[in-house]
Amino acid sequence: MFNKGKRVLLAAIAAAPLLTSTAWAQDLMTIIVNDPSNPYWFTEGEVAKATAEKLGYKATVSAHKGDTNTESNLIDTAITNKSAAIILDPANADGSIGAVKKAVAAGIPVFLVNAEINQEGLAKAQLVSNNAQGAALGAQQWVEAVGEEGKYAELFGNPSDNNAATRSNGYETILTQYPDLEKVAKEVANWNRTQGHDKMQSMLQAHPDIIGVISGNDEMALGAIAALKEAGKLDQVKVGGFDGSPDAVDAIKAGELQYTVLQPVAVFSAEAVKQADSFIKTGNTGVDREKQLFDCLLITKDNVDKYTAPFVLSE
Repeated sequence: MFNKGKRVLLAAIAAAPLLTSTAWAQDLMTIIVNDPSNPYWFTEGEVAKATAEKLGYKATVSAHKGDTNTESNLIDTAITNKSAAIILDPANADGSIGAVKKAVAAGIPVFLVNAEINQEGLAKAQLVSNNAQGAALGAQQWVEAVGEEGKYAELFGNPSDNNAATRSNGYETILTQYPDLEKVAKEVANWNRTQGHDKMQSMLQAHPDIIGVISGNDEMALGAIAALKEAGKLDQVKVGGFDGSPDAVDAIKAGELQYTVLQPVAVFSAEAVKQADSFIKTGNTGVDREKQLFDCLLITKDNVDKYTAPFVLSE
């Protein structure tokens, strides 16, 4: 009789965590990224989803592709589906504020990753790369590769994303310290490889004597490299990137890209989900500030072999 009772008690204890886990799995975590055709945003969504599922949530990943109307509709769907939390890479620093407000009004906590909105106190957290630090890191390496004199060009990201201006300003802070470096062109290419290629072509036509290109992200840099190859000028023009994408790493190994600045997207995407989980369970993120910066890392030919997974550099 005692043994039977003991077996029943042990079975009940063993079943308890399972019941809790099953109940918790009914909670949905909605993850909204920019455009998963870009490996950076793809990784952002996949890491967040895997982390949420590991914590016992259902998770969905969708994309707004930089369109605030699509973003607003996706937030509506998240509300309708009674999401426990929303992980959002906002489409626009100003234009996404309304979508975040809508979710908050519905009682759903929002955690922003990668990009900020220009209003604090709405999202429970804003987790982003330390873009100013990363830009300074990249610009210093760019000077080392290109030299301290000559004409150069810049490829600028999406103007609606604060990261674009922060990186550009960071580059400017370093490069203006070298009076013999002259920026002769600056073109918006919206984080896009095709636009980077096309803008590089037009910049080359106008300024055939440039010696370097500094880019706001890897996709634009890779587009520029393709255009330089076509023009037979890649050996004369040094290119620097920003993101730490697998394609950029391959380009470094091939000697086509001088460096890239790794954004720790795999780290802060997972961290955002963990903070959301903490808030759902305790009413507190476990972090004492809304805006959180994650330092970037430099990838060059000297340490590229330590790149062990997409957007992961082993120390």
